[in-house]
Amino acid sequence: MSGVINVDAVVMGGGIVGSSAALALALKGQRVVLLERDFCGSHSSGVNYGGVRRQGRPLSQLPLSQRAHAIWGGLRELIGIDGEYLRSGHLKLARSEQDMDALRAYAEASQGFGLDLQLLDRQQLRARFPWAGDVAVGASLCADDGHANPRLVSPAFAQAARRAGAHVFEQAEVVEVEHDGQAFLIRTASGLHLRAPWLLNCAGAWAAKLAGQFGEPVPMHSGHPAMLVTEPLPMFMDVSTGVEGGGIYARQVARGNCVLGGGQGFALDAARARPGQAAVLEILRNAAELYPPLAGAQAIRTWSGTEGYLPDREPVLGPSLKQPGLLHGFGFAGSGFQIGPAAGEALAEWVCAGQSAINLDAFSIGRFQPAPVAESPFVLPHNVIPLHRGRSST
Repeated sequence: MSGVINVDAVVMGGGIVGSSAALALALKGQRVVLLERDFCGSHSSGVNYGGVRRQGRPLSQLPLSQRAHAIWGGLRELIGIDGEYLRSGHLKLARSEQDMDALRAYAEASQGFGLDLQLLDRQQLRARFPWAGDVAVGASLCADDGHANPRLVSPAFAQAARRAGAHVFEQAEVVEVEHDGQAFLIRTASGLHLRAPWLLNCAGAWAAKLAGQFGEPVPMHSGHPAMLVTEPLPMFMDVSTGVEGGGIYARQVARGNCVLGGGQGFALDAARARPGQAAVLEILRNAAELYPPLAGAQAIRTWSGTEGYLPDREPVLGPSLKQPGLLHGFGFAGSGFQIGPAAGEALAEWVCAGQSAINLDAFSIGRFQPAPVAESPFVLPHNVIPLHRGRSST
């Protein structure tokens, strides 16, 4: 292609955050281009566990997560499919009294955010979820949380953005980004030349490169969550589950297969990852303790992906502090699937209104920038006598 295409905004990254932003911008009448170097939803947004939970998130994320919860409630109307989204409930299991204390503390701290958590002791847990293993001493239930199929949902956001008027280009790796003082100039390996006053950096684990180019380096590293799915089994689990302190998470889909994850795999190259034998064995060991009906089940497929992790496990979301027109939305540390639609909406609000309806200060990229060093007043060493002009007093 030749010639420069002028648009209002360019979104880099076709995961659920970038695609949601492109959809929200298109619905607001903006001329928007969505660029994805591979296929939309093919990386972390499409290969994650599929948990759609608010429970367990840092309190700073709960206003945004609550907004996302409302968006998920109207998913079919927004993107045209239900994505196998089910408000099954999310059950967080405790394996010790210390873990149970942590669940109680979180329930207390999160009051007022609308989670309506229910704490279950050992007896209550067995009465409601008899499949739970003896290692579980209690749990916290968020009845309105749930799960969905990321392989369906994430690409569907990009498809909905296209139907709303966004120009979506896949296999369009960005090879050059500049700013001419008024707008961004973006060139792709596929031959696109774009110009826009707004650039949304939603490139997932690869977003740090663009941030660094504009003077905002972040200490982000890549992680590769290990995932597996079992053969179809008789239905026994009707909630999505996790464990206080981490280690494993599991859900059962309508076909009977159980989707499980936990631990970390390894990268094959910049775009591909595998879970590794040790991670898979650890998932299966934990599963046998926490979910006894899974004992002896066959894993029929394993996979991994690449996610971006920041030291505080909080995302970077909001405007650049150094380059006008640049917005960041990355570093969701494996928990961006649920919150992604609200994050994309917040970025679209910045483009259209200069701010988002939900305060994003906690996610500012500025928290990784060094604080300016104040100049210290010059102090003479104690053994130096200052010289003064004029007559001596001696």
